[in-house]
Amino acid sequence: MLTEEEGRLGIKLAREAIERYLREGVKIKASDDLPPVFNDKRGVFVTLNKYDTLRGCIGYPYPVFRLKDAIIDAAISAAVSDYRFPPVRKEELSDIRIELTVLTTPRVLRVKPKDLPKHIEVGKHGLIIKKGIYQGLLLPQVATEYNWTAEEFLCETCWKAGLPQDAWLEEGTEVSVFEGQIFKEGDDEDG
Repeated sequence: MLTEEEGRLGIKLAREAIERYLREGVKIKASDDLPPVFNDKRGVFVTLNKYDTLRGCIGYPYPVFRLKDAIIDAAISAAVSDYRFPPVRKEELSDIRIELTVLTTPRVLRVKPKDLPKHIEVGKHGLIIKKGIYQGLLLPQVATEYNWTAEEFLCETCWKAGLPQDAWLEEGTEVSVFEGQIFKEGDDEDG
């Protein structure tokens, strides 16, 4: 788990990465002065919201990069590479709030499909659903924001993967859970 201060540093790093990239087209290099946790390999997502509306969200569900590098890459990608949105413009930056979700390593639920909802805790777990070439991920906060049940969360994650909503009930569909520690820009400060 990250401390609140480490979370603030992660948010600051994400904002600095986006600002510098939009201003100069340069990918920053993270400082070596960051706390040691930033050198750990961690999954992470950076979410951008403008006026409480999603403006971009990109991340790495698996711990394949050092946290500081994953934050920089995800932040820049959320700003300019999320196919659902046009790239963020410099003029928009003051209206964008950054949310950083640091993930635990996903673990596959090895239970009968009909028992999956009993093993998913809404508000605590995020989901990854895979079947064949299809894969979808929803962060833990999404189910809470929409007030979904575990079954609805499974259906919506299937839908995000491009699968039928009941694909989680089929043999061969892999369902993984993970947890996320969420830090939001401005939660405890003015910026």
